Amino acid sequence: MSESRFLPNFEPIAPFSRLTDSGILDSGESPMSDDAVLEALRYMMLTRVFDDKATSMQRQGRFGTFSSVRGQEASVVGAASALDPTKDWIVPQYREFPALIRHGYPIENFALYFMGNPKGGTIPPNVNMLPMQISLAAQIPQATGLAWGLKMQGGDGVVITFFGDGASSEGDFHESLNLAGIMKAPVIFFLQNNGWAISTPRENQTAARSFAERAIGYGVEGVMVDGNDLLAVHEVTKQAVAKARAGRGPTLIESVTYRTGAHNTADDPTRYIDQQELEKWQQKDPVERIKNYLRSRGIWNENLEQELLDSCAAQIDAAMEIARNTPLATSDALFDHVYAEPPQRMLDQKRDWANRNGDAR
Repeated sequence: MSESRFLPNFEPIAPFSRLTDSGILDSGESPMSDDAVLEALRYMMLTRVFDDKATSMQRQGRFGTFSSVRGQEASVVGAASALDPTKDWIVPQYREFPALIRHGYPIENFALYFMGNPKGGTIPPNVNMLPMQISLAAQIPQATGLAWGLKMQGGDGVVITFFGDGASSEGDFHESLNLAGIMKAPVIFFLQNNGWAISTPRENQTAARSFAERAIGYGVEGVMVDGNDLLAVHEVTKQAVAKARAGRGPTLIESVTYRTGAHNTADDPTRYIDQQELEKWQQKDPVERIKNYLRSRGIWNENLEQELLDSCAAQIDAAMEIARNTPLATSDALFDHVYAEPPQRMLDQKRDWANRNGDAR
């Protein structure tokens, strides 16, 4: 037996894409209609407006530590646009603002969450999502369990869970893929490889050629896609959704993108990111890329851009106004939204807490 058979193949592989860096479509039909692309671009622009507003508010002490989506808009929106909000579920980490808003989560709730108000963590009854998760990878087993449950109930809903390259080093990731592969759970593991786990570069995260290739070890299909290409991400995710809905099991999608901003508002990326590498990725800006695509089709112009920007700014301002005018939570809010029907012991605890704090009710 030749020794070379045991050596891994480290030949580089290119992620699947449909657009050139300048936004020119390759041969073939677009996987999205022009109207769908325009809608997706609006969510991408809405995200940038929100990111700027939230970062400004955090600097003023009116917002908590916040993680921007800058540079990853096509990755998040492209995946979300392949979902049916009426029956599919999102299990997020903390960098999926546009996906959650598209799915029906109110912007003001998202803002309240980062203002420290527990009302922000409540999910409206008609919105198919679980709460945001700050602890890395802790949401991935929940996504697998939710998908398995949907399958057992006989429905055709699909679950997608978002996480980063750093989360793939946690045991939750491996255990979840293993169980999902065995049970053929209708779940999509959407790994956003943005180059960094805070300040840990991707090359220090794994020696594997790609994260997507890990999937085969769990009997799961893996695919690597250009995460700055809206059309490519949508196409790959749509295929994964159709496969899961048909009962053919999970998919691991590695979306290759780049975090062009800080990890969060408490981070200083200039201490560890190479400026030349950052500039290279900024040339692949996902928002400009899709604008160029629409421009090449005679759809995009400066008037439409200003119209969308004004609309996004008005929507964000209105949501922030609602959040700012929402009454602050009192200490007994600790007991709210823990159970759909609180058990007697919790009601007793809430009453005792209120009595102890002079707020008997």
